[in-house]
Amino acid sequence: MTNEKKATVYFTRDLSAEGLCRILERVSAPLSGRVAIKLHTGEPKGPNIIPRPWVRALCDGPLSGATIVETNSFYEGGRHTTALHRRTLQENGWTFAPVDILDEDGAVMLPIKGGRHFTEISVGAHLTRYDSMLVLTHFKGHTKGGFGGCNKNIGIGCADGRIGKAMIHTRPGDDDPWSVGGEEFMERMTESTKAVTDLFCGRIAYINVMRSMSVSCDCEGVYAAPVTAPDIGICASVDILAADRAAVDMIYALGAEDRRELCERIESRKGLRQLSYMHELGMGCESYTLIDIDNADAPITPSDAAYGAVRYIL
Repeated sequence: MTNEKKATVYFTRDLSAEGLCRILERVSAPLSGRVAIKLHTGEPKGPNIIPRPWVRALCDGPLSGATIVETNSFYEGGRHTTALHRRTLQENGWTFAPVDILDEDGAVMLPIKGGRHFTEISVGAHLTRYDSMLVLTHFKGHTKGGFGGCNKNIGIGCADGRIGKAMIHTRPGDDDPWSVGGEEFMERMTESTKAVTDLFCGRIAYINVMRSMSVSCDCEGVYAAPVTAPDIGICASVDILAADRAAVDMIYALGAEDRRELCERIESRKGLRQLSYMHELGMGCESYTLIDIDNADAPITPSDAAYGAVRYIL
């Protein structure tokens, strides 16, 4: 679409609590009332999740009074039940702010407009308690999705652990609970995301933290593949498609060897369908202006951002 309006995506190389708080300021306008912070709190002792002190800085500062929100997992592990999930939260140090397991008391159905797979999706019942949401995402690879950005964080992460996640992962009547893959999986996950973004209706902001990026999701915990991609920085937007598009563009702008594993994971799983389907569903802008908040708000390219990446030392 040649006349499509451009979104704004903010970028900083400052991978620290201060950098996270600073970039949040650029996208915080929609966040008011009862604020949910949706992030992946990790399996027991998971090594690559967003550092707890960074999130604490948000909760003690600009998002004082906000609640971290999660849902139970579909797979069996340290977050499969509410009791196990609470134990893992304690073990991983998420004790400085309230954590609401959204499906602790069951699920509710949210409508999906314009989807090809669903007309509604099951999400944690507590989700409707909140007025606005910060989608705080550790950007990385993903076994099913190719990459895990903001779309995955809420499309899978707000679906409840028993019904919603099964709707996304499993075709009705299949014995294999993980039967959905490829472009169909991307579409189902994105439709779930649309239900959540429609619920908040503009009262939502998106951050991708691009550090410790393995081809594995944080769901894999201590069994995640080694990190081989360089740390890049943090990007943020009030447009979910632009936020994820910019992060993917920065990955592809890395040097050939630095990007090889992540790009192979994205392409082998048809992960780019996440972006094109968000566009088809009218969830955001493919075109964006990338603003360097470290350099007087100068417009930059994804290559400019990736050029400053720090090589991760294994």
